[in-house]
Amino acid sequence: MKKRQNKWKLLFSNDIGIDLGTVNTLVYLGGRGIVLNEPSVVAINQKTGRVVAVGKEAKEMLGRTPAHLKAVCPLVSGVISDYEVSEEMLSYFLRQVKKISKRIRRPRVVVGVPSGITNVESRAVRDAARAAGAREVHIIEEPLAAAIGVELPVNDPVGNMVIDMGGGTTDLAVISLGGVVISRNVKIAGDKLNEDIISYVRNKFQILIGERTAEAVKIAAGSMLEEETSVEIPVRGRDLVSGLPREVMVTDEDIKKAVAPSLEKLLEAVKEILEETPPEILSDILKRGIVFVGGGALIRGLREAFEEELQIPIHTVSDPLSCVARGTGLVLENFSLYKDALIKDDDAFEPST
Repeated sequence: MKKRQNKWKLLFSNDIGIDLGTVNTLVYLGGRGIVLNEPSVVAINQKTGRVVAVGKEAKEMLGRTPAHLKAVCPLVSGVISDYEVSEEMLSYFLRQVKKISKRIRRPRVVVGVPSGITNVESRAVRDAARAAGAREVHIIEEPLAAAIGVELPVNDPVGNMVIDMGGGTTDLAVISLGGVVISRNVKIAGDKLNEDIISYVRNKFQILIGERTAEAVKIAAGSMLEEETSVEIPVRGRDLVSGLPREVMVTDEDIKKAVAPSLEKLLEAVKEILEETPPEILSDILKRGIVFVGGGALIRGLREAFEEELQIPIHTVSDPLSCVARGTGLVLENFSLYKDALIKDDDAFEPST
């Protein structure tokens, strides 16, 4: 009987989990799972100040807008850089969720944010979500949400480690007894690798490419593996000498050389975290391994390269992009179990359970 009651409670719940990412925002709806996955981009008419597009439609405009339109990414390194645009974006996403479920009115929301977020940044997230229509806003660090999302025993007296490599930042966190023991937020992630590719192509081939092209090249040819046959893909950009369009062939070896310095810095940051980890927890991590989530987990051969260098097992999951969003959903569905994992809001009233 209790199971049936819980099932009906989920179906009629008014809870939303949000993975507020630099590149993409995912929304989890209680009882439904992930119902929305949209780019964190907003297009604004600069003449009127009005929002003309959000999400996928706005991302299509990046680099292609006329003078009076501007495509804006309101999140930088996972935190709000433009409050008003972020509020508009969150309002749009909540309206989209309300179309999916008519019962949603003023939802209770859990938002995933990077580890080490400041009080000012945390307040900006809360205020933007409340202004967008949430009645309660709770915040959880993304690596902890990801660990919950992949069902690690975060509340047990055992050490877990997560590498969450997103678009703007990579979160490194050691977790035990329902909290983050030690963490680091490193600004080496998908966007930085795109910048590395743009710089490498400019220096080697003397052509300029955009961020979307760099992202496509990274997905198509990015690999840390020693491939038996070279992968080549055509890349089009503007010739820096003539100013005319030109096409060059970029190989997987080019991409490897382009991103290697940044990945080496990221690896050093992982080593530093491990050096600062208490011995008993380090013993658990050596035995249990590290869980690698986020978009970076999809780069071919990166897990194997880190595993070889660290001499620690590294595990990936079937859907590394949605771990944080799934984690926020599990927090909502088991609020009393995970409420101590939330970032404290001194101004908040006692949350409902």
